[in-house]
Amino acid sequence: MNSRKLVLAAIAALAVVVLLVAASPKGGKDPDFKAMQAEVDKAWCSLNAKNADPYYARDAQLTFFDVAPLKYNGWAEYRDGAQKLFLDGAKSMKFVSTGDDRITRKGDVAWLTRTIKLVAEMKDGKSLSLDCRDTVLWVKNGDKWQIAHEHVSTPLPG
Repeated sequence: MNSRKLVLAAIAALAVVVLLVAASPKGGKDPDFKAMQAEVDKAWCSLNAKNADPYYARDAQLTFFDVAPLKYNGWAEYRDGAQKLFLDGAKSMKFVSTGDDRITRKGDVAWLTRTIKLVAEMKDGKSLSLDCRDTVLWVKNGDKWQIAHEHVSTPLPG
């Protein structure tokens, strides 16, 4: 093979490598949504809702549902409302998993559904234990996954 053919073959091989690298999926494996949710839970259980700030999207039109009130408009309202309504009155809190977490991902959107037991000791000396449903909608904003919607509820007594 003459030197010109050798150079052309090397350039062609380099072009194939560049195309393969450019076409390869970015970011590697799927995020560990269970571990991410555990970090969110830890932030809430610190009893300072501002610790959950990094995990939530800030879009003003987002809606969040919690056990009470009916709804929160935007993350700031959710954070401040949950702090005042519940966290300020708690001495300790934890979420106990029932082990039924289910995660579904479609592109840049993922949702987690689970049931948990919320266990808290309140500052007034009372204990609180609630069986809760929780749905968390994660969206990818740039290279960061954030919660764009959450719905926490508890079944009516039956």
